[in-house]
Amino acid sequence: MEHGKGGRQVKALIVDDSAMMRKVVERALRQAGVNLTEVAQANNGAEALEILREAASSQNGIDLIFSDINMPVMDGLEFVEKRKEEGLAPGAPVVMITTEGSSPLVMRALAAGAKGYICKPFTTDQVKACVMPLLSAASMA
Repeated sequence: MEHGKGGRQVKALIVDDSAMMRKVVERALRQAGVNLTEVAQANNGAEALEILREAASSQNGIDLIFSDINMPVMDGLEFVEKRKEEGLAPGAPVVMITTEGSSPLVMRALAAGAKGYICKPFTTDQVKACVMPLLSAASMA
């Protein structure tokens, strides 16, 4: 599954209550040149926490997390805050996906440890511009 780009292999977690949106995010990441080896998907923050807990116990770490803000059961903000509380996937940058770009919700997400956000609808170039520096920084850590 190598794409000829030498970049590091990335395991991503995409959290969104829309299966279509999860596919759009995965495709945008691949088109942006991210070398995805595995993509875990969750419908909401509660499912995402379970995936991160399992990954932590199996030493099968997640390298990158994309999370929608507005979801049922547990929204993206609560997910990011609980992830931080539990110390799950501490080295994985979190990118929020939002329709409310200027909202205080984004500031709350950043305060809880999110490293960036992308507003819907987004382009592959926007994903690339947001994600590549985060992956570079994470691999230096």
